[in-house]
Amino acid sequence: MSEVYATRRGWLKDRCAATGSAAALVSRPANVRYLAGGAPPGAVLLLGPAEDVLLCPRTPTGDLVEGRLDEQLRVTVLPTPSGDPAVAAADLAQASGADSLSVEEHDLTVARHRALGSVAPRLLLGDLGGAVEQKRLVKDEEEIACLRIAAEIADQALGELLESILVGRTERHLALELERRLVDHGADGPAFTTSVGTGPHSGLGGHRPSDRRVEEGDFLSVCLGATYRGYRCEIGRTFVIGTTPADWQIELYDVVFAAQRAGREALAPGAEYRAVDRAARQVLDAAGHPEGLGACTGHGVGLEISEDPQLAPGAMGKLDACVPVTVEPGVHLPGRGGVRIDDTLVVRPEADGGPELLTITTKELLAL
Repeated sequence: MSEVYATRRGWLKDRCAATGSAAALVSRPANVRYLAGGAPPGAVLLLGPAEDVLLCPRTPTGDLVEGRLDEQLRVTVLPTPSGDPAVAAADLAQASGADSLSVEEHDLTVARHRALGSVAPRLLLGDLGGAVEQKRLVKDEEEIACLRIAAEIADQALGELLESILVGRTERHLALELERRLVDHGADGPAFTTSVGTGPHSGLGGHRPSDRRVEEGDFLSVCLGATYRGYRCEIGRTFVIGTTPADWQIELYDVVFAAQRAGREALAPGAEYRAVDRAARQVLDAAGHPEGLGACTGHGVGLEISEDPQLAPGAMGKLDACVPVTVEPGVHLPGRGGVRIDDTLVVRPEADGGPELLTITTKELLAL
């Protein structure tokens, strides 16, 4: 993997050189990890002009959350933990003879940006923009393999929960158990805060688990994700508790399932982001649920749980092969509950079988 990280850093240095910048400062944690193999808390990465250096406020621990750093990369720990690695990096760049430095302005606060200029007044500060985020958008097969394992872990944790007794247990209890199971099966940790919604809470996007207990006849919606070697996946499913589903539950589920299938089938290299959104949204609109998708149909996943591309009505751009995304429509009926179905997939050309489904837990409406 050292060669992979070195190649990524080389690409960024070449890009900066082409725009006249002698060095680059990467501060966004996911971008640091992408280029360095790990991202200790507070660390920043300085690329060039003399060498690449990771500056850290504390000695890296090398644990799963931080990641395994590229052994070829020089690591410098600040003499005091209260120091700012970004400021130290600017000072180092100036001392190394750089006359310009590209920084991630979208990540730095105004105060921090001013501090860079103060400590290194001879440096011309430029904006790196979202260059690294755009580079991260298309994943290599090693990255996809990590996502595939994360999805397997999430599927396994969810499958085990469904085999247990659910009636009478609280949303909060179920969410905590799912997160424990993720770690038990090899995850670095949850990809995001696990959402469990029952009864009137079901189908709510981003619902924070409460002390409401599972009851017979409830919809139970679950959204969870695993992180494996820094890469994050997402899965969401909805079930009925204890009894044969009511007619309204079957009808609502079928609508959301059809919307989700339409979104999945629209995933192809060259497809417009907004066309994928439109494919799912049209199904819900036709069924009288225009509010179902909210802001977007789905989003990219990787070192962050929500990254580019955004599959939204106003999104500009087209999908490439090897881009992992979610497709996650849902409908919530106030006071009654609702349905969410969420998968993580990798965009693949038709010749390779079309979109690769990573999260494979059944989407059949089960009565548990």
